[in-house]
Amino acid sequence: MTTPDFIRRIRESAGHQLLLLPGVTAIVVDDLGRVLLGRRSDTGRWSVVGGIAEPGEQPAETAVREVYEETAVRCVPERVVLVQMLEPITYPNGDVCQFQDITFRCRATGGEARANDHESLEVAWFGVDALPPLEPFALDRIHRALRDEATWFEVPAETADQAALR
Repeated sequence: MTTPDFIRRIRESAGHQLLLLPGVTAIVVDDLGRVLLGRRSDTGRWSVVGGIAEPGEQPAETAVREVYEETAVRCVPERVVLVQMLEPITYPNGDVCQFQDITFRCRATGGEARANDHESLEVAWFGVDALPPLEPFALDRIHRALRDEATWFEVPAETADQAALR
């Protein structure tokens, strides 16, 4: 994931301290039920498409933009799969980030899958029964997106207990 310019500017004054960042993941499915993946240039591993929202950009717009920028595939978000605060990450340069991820299930509407920027080495469609090795993060999101379930989000126990008492 390339660091957007607005975050570089924030880092100039914030240093390495924790930044809370709006992240989006897009699980793109085609008419054959295949999932779109990109092989990342930074790790060499296959992964789902994702990125950071630009200032003023709606999360669904971010999903559409990131999918096109990275894969040349056009898509339409169909539903929110999950909303989750991820654990903080410390990068090798000392920067600390925590992503609030919103995962969308998206339907492919056009374009030909290809590496469309420097973030991906290659891009391809995979059947769910023929996925390459993936991180648990990606596998979880793919499986959730392919099930017809309500949006998943975590509710702290005390909040759920308080709601039950009302």
